[in-house]
Amino acid sequence: MNSEAKPGGQANTRCAWCSNDPVYQHYHDTEWGVPEYDAQRLFEKLLLDGFQAGLSWITVLKKRERYRQVYRDFDPHFMAQQSDDDLLELLDDPGIIRNRLKVRGARQNAQAWLRLADGTDPGQWLWAFVGGSPRVNHFVDLTEVPVMTDEARSMSKALKKAGFTFVGPTICYAFMQATGMVMDHTRDCFRYRELAGAQSHP
Repeated sequence: MNSEAKPGGQANTRCAWCSNDPVYQHYHDTEWGVPEYDAQRLFEKLLLDGFQAGLSWITVLKKRERYRQVYRDFDPHFMAQQSDDDLLELLDDPGIIRNRLKVRGARQNAQAWLRLADGTDPGQWLWAFVGGSPRVNHFVDLTEVPVMTDEARSMSKALKKAGFTFVGPTICYAFMQATGMVMDHTRDCFRYRELAGAQSHP
């Protein structure tokens, strides 16, 4: 079990999926499972989870800062207007995942996001799939945590209908976990103790 000594000798037990990588641990300890309501941050995390397809999350996490640079902090207006030449230039950047479909998909998703935002609040629209407030789970260990749910399937279907790509139900559930729409820290994790019962809309 992943743990880290605290002052005084106590250990912070983390979820079993979290490695000893300090980048991963910081993400687990400060972001994962924390409710996110800011629309642009939701857009960023939706894209990052799509970039993960076929890869480990730590690979994406270590490239996030470069993504923020090339996408101007995931500005959907900037991304939606990128030319084919701009995308070809991105494919030469070793700081991101140089996958043609994912690079083109990011532009497509930015365009879809702007269409969605024309008449609705994308953040509220996404949160509606869990009823507008966090679903706090109480799993004992990692084997109980699902890879998708009916809500994730519904979100995936709706996003695809809206023109998004790289939004399968597994990706959508990972997005829900990352943004605190569902809180899946296991009961032995110190973050479970901090977040369970503390989830509420600001």
